Amino acid sequence: MRFSCVKGCAACCEVKGYVYLTEENILAAASYLGMPAADFEAAYVYRTRHTRRLRKPRDGRQCFFLENKRCQIHPAKPTQCRLFPFWPELVAEPKAWRRTAKFCPGIGTGRLVQIGTALERAEEMRRAYPDHYENAE
Repeated sequence: MRFSCVKGCAACCEVKGYVYLTEENILAAASYLGMPAADFEAAYVYRTRHTRRLRKPRDGRQCFFLENKRCQIHPAKPTQCRLFPFWPELVAEPKAWRRTAKFCPGIGTGRLVQIGTALERAEEMRRAYPDHYENAE
């Protein structure tokens, strides 16, 4: 597998869907923005009993933190964002990887990522979001 982020690309951030969060993601983003975690959560997080995800802006954008194709919380971005495209459902399924490559210009470019490394990253995603992946075996 080859992958390298393409400078100036934010295609993965513009795909419709949700960005799920861990408690650590909330604390890191709040700290990076210099705000209390409770305030960050009140402004940006939708929480249910089992799920935490970023709220979406009402203006149709996919993320509050994407401005001019740049992540404004890049050093503290959520696990899901940091690990893309090495998600279990993409690494395990060649068709899904190829489908993702249609909108992600970084797939198929850059250095070779060994399958073992890709699987380790995918496992990190499973550990971060166990409720999302518990029935995906």
